[in-house]
Amino acid sequence: MFSLLNTPAVYTRFPFTSNHRPILLDLSFANTALLPFFSSWNPSLPPTGSDHAALTIILSTRLLQAPPKGLDWKYTDWNLISPLLADLTFAASPALPTPHSLDRWFDDCLAKITHLITSNTPTKHPSFYSKPWWTPELTQLRRIHHHTSRLMRKNQTSPTLASVARNTYFKGIQSAKRIHWSQFLANVDSRSVWDARKIAAGRAPDRFPTLENAASTTEINTTLLQHFFPPRPSPPPPLILPAFKDVPPVLPAEVSSTLRKSSNTSAPGPSGIPYSVWKQVHKANKRLLPSLFTPLLTHGYHPLAMKKANGIVLDKPSKPDYCTPASFRIIVLLETVSKILEKLSALRVASAARSLGLLHPNQCGSLAGLGCFDAVATLTHEVRLLQATSIKVSTLFLDVKGGFDNVCANKLATILTRGGVSAYLVAWIKSFLSKCQCRLIFQGAPKVFCPVAVGTPQGSLISPLLFVLYIASLHPTIPQGLAISYVDNLTITVGSDSLRSNIRSLQYYFSSIHRQGADLGVAFSVPKTEFIHWRTPKDGSDVSFTPIVINDMLFPPSQAVRWLGYWLTPTLHSSVHFLRQLALAKASFATIRQLSAAGKGLSSWCNRKLVFGAILPILTYGCDLFVPDRATLRKFNSFWHVVLRWTTTCFYTTALGAL
Repeated sequence: MFSLLNTPAVYTRFPFTSNHRPILLDLSFANTALLPFFSSWNPSLPPTGSDHAALTIILSTRLLQAPPKGLDWKYTDWNLISPLLADLTFAASPALPTPHSLDRWFDDCLAKITHLITSNTPTKHPSFYSKPWWTPELTQLRRIHHHTSRLMRKNQTSPTLASVARNTYFKGIQSAKRIHWSQFLANVDSRSVWDARKIAAGRAPDRFPTLENAASTTEINTTLLQHFFPPRPSPPPPLILPAFKDVPPVLPAEVSSTLRKSSNTSAPGPSGIPYSVWKQVHKANKRLLPSLFTPLLTHGYHPLAMKKANGIVLDKPSKPDYCTPASFRIIVLLETVSKILEKLSALRVASAARSLGLLHPNQCGSLAGLGCFDAVATLTHEVRLLQATSIKVSTLFLDVKGGFDNVCANKLATILTRGGVSAYLVAWIKSFLSKCQCRLIFQGAPKVFCPVAVGTPQGSLISPLLFVLYIASLHPTIPQGLAISYVDNLTITVGSDSLRSNIRSLQYYFSSIHRQGADLGVAFSVPKTEFIHWRTPKDGSDVSFTPIVINDMLFPPSQAVRWLGYWLTPTLHSSVHFLRQLALAKASFATIRQLSAAGKGLSSWCNRKLVFGAILPILTYGCDLFVPDRATLRKFNSFWHVVLRWTTTCFYTTALGAL
């Protein structure tokens, strides 16, 4: 979509003959990505001898503006802060609070902590002009280059000397970059080795959302918010927050366990406070965070201060075009202090769900001890078990559309209440899912907090668990077959004497769960549906291409389906899966092998760490389920020998025995 930049009623062509009048002939356009940087359009340059006016288009780019200043948490003065935190106490929470009074109490308590931290933390001063490879010699060469250039323009020196000074300067820059990169690789340790890999892999530039009917960044922001967070009814907050009985207090050991499993590199929320800061706060005074969280759970309330989030707009890979909001996704970055409380609540909800039987036995993902392998192993075991009775087996792979965004807080609360979950957890979940605010982050975004109606926010630690509980009823009982799900990925497997009977059964079960999902406000992304007819390796019959019709869309049986990272074929042969993993491992190796060569670059120890962290997991993914055949093993061995030679910085002709 393009927008016209010309000023109305301003001519751009002035004919030399008097019998022709001036007209507007030269048009200037800008697409949505460039339009936010447009400043002015002016045809007032001096004449050029042509009958067309020369145009001036000014773009005010923000690319050279320094990034926003933030706090440098590495230099926080904890020696000064820790004694003050140890003596810090909070006022008692209100006895019969309203949402407003409890918000005010929480804000005051949180401000006491954050003020101590931020006032004793220096500010970063980032700049786009900082160059770690710059040297004093380059400063001198640049001065000589500029000096000789000025003299040449005044005809006070020869162009040859100016050219030599210019070439010497730019060659010095290239040499300084090479030397700095070599020194960086030579000093890489166990922590910075992954930074080296990230630099070698590079980073694709952020894609600017170019949306139809959105000509400015404000309109793009509004369009994205309306698409990802459509308006929906929200439960009204209670006037008085009652204190629930028998609420277990938050213990310091629970907070310590939660913080221990939290990564310091996890992206923080709007305040910018990372987990590392809360770890130091809890270390200085183990009473602060429990005394902050316990009243919230006691009254079943999540404060408004912890409902503000940054929404990072990311483009989905391999899309045909990026002119619709569906080509993007939003990752919500909540406050880290909110994530701590979410994790504590998630542990209590998960324990209650297991003990009360709220989860379907065939649900995997978001649950401790049940991962991708369990889901795929259950599916393949069921297929082989049905094939052992000499019946035909077919499977339909479904994907829940929207996933977390379609969870209704009222319906989820009803499901949990009927299941026997504690009233304080149900009240806290309803409060957590209501009155959220989000500001979208993309190039040129207005960065204004807007109220949004979300299901369960992506990026929240408790959202996957709540979604699994929400769709637990979408698992039909199949006499000859099984329904398995991994979070929002659902499979329906049926068996009968013929493939046509399987198709009719799959259509029936899909219609059934489609109606149940409609009652919950959950729909399926039909275009992402895949379908497969399973066969035994010794099956000599003709391959069936009988399709299935779902919502008036025709789906032929696939010859390879990727589900949860595993490539599944009709005969469950392992070669397709491992050959694709080998291709991914080779691509990863091509990225990191430039970090080291014979006699220079990374040390062998760092090479080994990269290989075991970035190549071996890719290469061996699926070995817990499949066994590679001999031909695949030979290809694996050939590739692994190349990796070993690179790891030990040996020459390509080094004998394998020496490795």
